Order: sequence, then C-alpha cells, then structure tokens
Amino acid sequence: MQILRDINELPNSIRHGSISVGNFDGVHRGHAAIFHRLLSHADRVGGPAVVFTFHPHPLTVLRPEDAPPCLMSLDRKLALIERMGIEAIVVNPTDRLFLDLSPEAFLDQVLVRHLQAKAVVEGPNFCFGSGRRGNIDVLTRFCRKNGITVEIVQPEDDHTEIISSSRIRNCLHGGHVDAAARMLGRPHRVRGRIIHGHGRGMSLHFPTANLADVDCMVPADGIYAGKAFLGDETHSAAIHVGPNVTFGESDRGFEVHLLDFAGRIYGEWLEVDFIARIRDSVRFETAERLQAAIADDCRKVREVLRNWDGAAQDSLCGENKLD
Repeated sequence: MQILRDINELPNSIRHGSISVGNFDGVHRGHAAIFHRLLSHADRVGGPAVVFTFHPHPLTVLRPEDAPPCLMSLDRKLALIERMGIEAIVVNPTDRLFLDLSPEAFLDQVLVRHLQAKAVVEGPNFCFGSGRRGNIDVLTRFCRKNGITVEIVQPEDDHTEIISSSRIRNCLHGGHVDAAARMLGRPHRVRGRIIHGHGRGMSLHFPTANLADVDCMVPADGIYAGKAFLGDETHSAAIHVGPNVTFGESDRGFEVHLLDFAGRIYGEWLEVDFIARIRDSVRFETAERLQAAIADDCRKVREVLRNWDGAAQDSLCGENKLD
C-alpha cells in the first residue's frame, strides 16, 4: 500500500479510481463495509482504491478541549487499512487552511483536482468542509455535476444501534471491552513502553509491566483479562488500570501481569488486547488481602481466556502483532 502525505505531490498511479474520505478511527466493522464497497468500485472503474484521511483528528486543531481520545495510533490504522486490500492512503496533515475550505471547495480539491476520482464511497453520516456544513446531499449533487459515481453504504449495527467510533469510545469509557470488540471486529489494542514501577508487584509475587507512552485510549479503571504481545511472543495477561488505592496512590496506572512469564523487559514495547473485564479496582485493607485477590483474578483470567481461545475467532478477526 502506498502511504502519501502531501496532497500536492500525488502520483498518477492513485488517480482515476474510487475514493473514500474519513477519519476511520478504530477501523471498525462499519469502516470495513465501506472499504469492501470501495474495492468493488475500484474494480468496476479500473482504478485504485484510495482512502483519504486526516491526521491528527480535526478537532485537535479546531477545539482541542473537545477532541476525542483516539482508538488507535496512526501506524496501526494504516496497517489495518492495508490488510483490507486498499492500494493507497493519503494522510493529509490537519491544518486550519484545509479545514476552512467550503464543502464545495473541499470536494473540488480532493476529488477532482488532486485525485480525479471516478467513484466515491461514504457512510450516511459523512460531513466535511468548514463547520462540517457538507453532507451526503451536497456530496451527491457535486458528484452528479462532475460525473462521479457515488455510493452511500448503509451503516453496520450490532442489532441495537449503529456502530460508530463514538459508541466504541463510550463502551471503553465504561469498561465494556467485550462490546467494543464486537463493534471493532477485534479486541481493543493498546501499546505502551515498559517502565520501572514501585516493585510492589514483585513483592506480592505477581510482577507487572508498567506501561507509559500509551498510544491510544485506555479503558475504564478495573481488572481485565487480555492477551499481550511482546516481540514475537504472545502471553495471557491480567491487566490493572487505575491507581493503586490499597497503597494510597491517586495517579492512574496501567500494569500488565504476564502469566507464566519471568524476565526483565524494561524499555520494551508491549501491545495489549483487552478481552474481558474481571472486576472493579477496589481498595484492600492489607497487602495480604490484595495478594489473595490478585491470585483469584489470575485464576479468572485463565478461565476467561481458555473459553475465549476455544471460541470461533472469525467474528473477532483474530490477529497477531502488527509490525
């Protein structure tokens, strides 16, 4: 897949194809449906399937205080989009000049001037241009005027509501990682660098990898069952998110205990899939009671992962570590 970061220097090889514009945070099941149709239109017009996205999220420029936490890093988003067969992705740097374009000027620059699109595929809630004044009606009129085919893909749902990045964030905010996984089509994955902690996990006989420089949204405080990816190795993991209230701490932590693992891995990068929530994070009266609770957590983690590993993984698009 070609990754292009300057709209003014696009090669002819990515013109005259089918285009989809959007943020695509999470690359969830709704996005996958759009990309499926995008590839179909690319075959029909005999051109490339191209995704046009922004980085960072436009709200980080327009209203930083309202910008949503990202569901994944840009690198991971690009890797997942590539896996779906997309031939090229244009990562447009987000700036005020571009965001202030009128809806018609935005479409003229992206679809006509730079990409010379023959087909456009979008979801029904697609908004664009200054003040997000552009919508599907504006897009349809513009494309009809310029001889561009348009397909509006009906949104995917989970039998209750439409799947969206905002719904997934709300699930993660509430700790409902299983519901988030169903909408994503895979478990929510977080990546962080392993740093030195206080060493309490070691003293409790449950050493943890403390993660910093985390690349995306971390679910609500609590104890979770998960899978951890360290280099080429995959480990079952008990995950703690939140402050260590038993020891009077208030800073939010992110700790991962790798089951059946021993070794020093400071400075390494660890990727963690959140599979299921085990319980809330609570304060214990003594370190001994905390130790007993952790032992019970690990037992429950093993049980959850045993059942999860035995389930059909097609619905969750089981995947290995991304490069």
